[in-house]
Formats: sequence, C-alpha cells, structure tokens
Amino acid sequence: MKGSKTMAVTIYYEQDCKPEVIKGMKVAIIGYGSQGHAHALNLMDSGVDVRVGLREGSKSWPIAEEKGLKVTTMDQAAEEADLIMMLVPDELQPQVYEEHIKDHLKSGNTLAFAHGFNIHYGYIKAPEDVNVIMAAPKGPGHIVRRQYTEGSGVPDLACVAQDATGNAWDIALAYCWALGGARSGIIKATFAQETEEDLFGEQAVLCGGLVELVKAGFETLTEAGYPAELAYFECYHEMKMIVDLMYESGIHFMNYSISNTAEYGEYYAGPMVINEQSREAMKVILKRIQDGSFAQEFVDDCKNGHKKLLEEREKINNHPIETTGAQIRGMFSWLKKAED
Repeated sequence: MKGSKTMAVTIYYEQDCKPEVIKGMKVAIIGYGSQGHAHALNLMDSGVDVRVGLREGSKSWPIAEEKGLKVTTMDQAAEEADLIMMLVPDELQPQVYEEHIKDHLKSGNTLAFAHGFNIHYGYIKAPEDVNVIMAAPKGPGHIVRRQYTEGSGVPDLACVAQDATGNAWDIALAYCWALGGARSGIIKATFAQETEEDLFGEQAVLCGGLVELVKAGFETLTEAGYPAELAYFECYHEMKMIVDLMYESGIHFMNYSISNTAEYGEYYAGPMVINEQSREAMKVILKRIQDGSFAQEFVDDCKNGHKKLLEEREKINNHPIETTGAQIRGMFSWLKKAED
C-alpha cells in the first residue's frame, strides 16, 4: 500500500486499506461523547465487533444501548478488546488509563487515540509490547457520523507512535476505513505533527484568533457609537458567508464573490490587523506548544478545578456580542437551536 503522494504528505484511500484487519479485532470505544458516539456507530455499521466502555451509572449508557451498541464498564471493555480507542477528554485520559485500561492491556494489543496530546507530552506511557496508533477525523463527531451515513466521510489523520506487532500501520488505516475516512482520504502524519498543528490551529486561528478578532471588531464599532445589532451583523453574522465561500472553492472564489470594494479593503486593511506583531505572537504560541509549556499549563489548570477555564468561559458567555447575538438569532426561525 503506497497511497497517493500529494504535496508533502501521503494520502491513502479505500483501495489502500485492509478492512479485514479491523473486522478481525474486538474494539473498545472508551467514552461516548462527540467523537465516541461517531466512532462507535460508524465502526458498528462497518461490520466491526465494537463495544462501548463507560463508567457505571453514566448517562450515556442507555443512549448507546438504544443505538444497538454493546455497552460495558471500561474495565470489561478493555479486558475484551484487541484495540482500545481512548475518546474521553484529554484531561481525563491519564486517570482513566491508570484506573481502567493499563492493567487489561495484553501483549499485541493496540492502544488508539483521536488526538496525540497525552502520548506526545508523555502523560500516558504505553507498554513496549502494544501498538500505539492514532485515527483522527478532521471534524466534530456529529459531522463524522453524518457524512458516514450520507455515504461520504471526513478526512482522517493516521499516525503510528509504536509498532509492536509489525502491522500497526495496517491497523490504523483499517480503523480509519471503518470510520469512513478512506472515502475522502487518510493523511499520514506523526503524533507530534497532529498534536502541535492541531493545538496551534485552535489557539492562533480557529478558536482563539477568530474569537478575539470578532470581539475586537464588534467592540471597535460599538465603542464608536454604532448599534450593537449592526456591529453583530457586520463582524459576526456575515462571517459564515465568507468562510463558506472560502471552504467551497478557496480565497480566490470568495474574492470573486464579494464586491470590488470589499476585496480592495481586504488587501488594504488585512495586513494592518494581522501584521508582523501578530505573526510574532503566533511564533510564541507555537513555541509554547512545541516545548510543552501550554500542555503543562492546561494540565495544572485541570488539577486546579479548571479555575482559569471557567473564569474565561464566564467572561465570554456574558460578553455583549453573545447577548446581542442570542437576541438576533432568536429571530431566525431557520436556525436549529443548540438545545433542541
């Protein structure tokens, strides 16, 4: 299996995978959240012998059973499985591993992850006689599930950190195949690449960068006396249109679709907002990810009861852009409410 060489990465498709590899294994999905439910259901529908491991009394237990899944305790699932996929939150994985997984690992088993955080930074250290792989869909769980049921799939990253059996790569590809990732492409990567690039993208661009950019634009307009509702529409609501155009066919298509005035303003104003100072800040962010400083800060906050996380969450939940947005979105009958 050679895959297709594209740019600097190798991409694998369905013809490159061996479905019989994963179909011949007992798989345990530990956790049934956003990714957990998608992995479990997609694997089950792909003909894999899958069980979900949960804490006794978990609210997810009857929900998973209603979908036709076998549900057991984490310990029993780990004991039964040849492959154990860790899909509880990053901050909970080391404790779950120590208390429910480690003692059930047998030589030749495969320990799998959808994000490399705990392996890359050393918070989980697997025995040398087990495989350590990653199958990381590049999308939230509900999209991973939806696209599978529609006959397509979310692209996956596949990584091998430890090959104890000699066929860990085949296992990783087969697992991604069962998720539906081979339909759109499985990208070969390493645990370090996935972990560091994923954290950087979240912090500097997708979550941290974008949220602060939107807030700054909203605050600039409202502080200058413009109505909050209009500021929301300009700096927040219309963002989806721009992102959708870029997602569909690239920046050039977005520029083709907007007015010449908007495009000219992009070239003039964009570099004033995202400038050399911004890039230097991004380098600092990346360095902290690479040297483990961010990981340690996050873990320390988790041990402190998520004090900083909860404080910052409270701030953004009460920001005027959120209260204004909630009022405006309430007028949009076509929007499905998150709580529905």
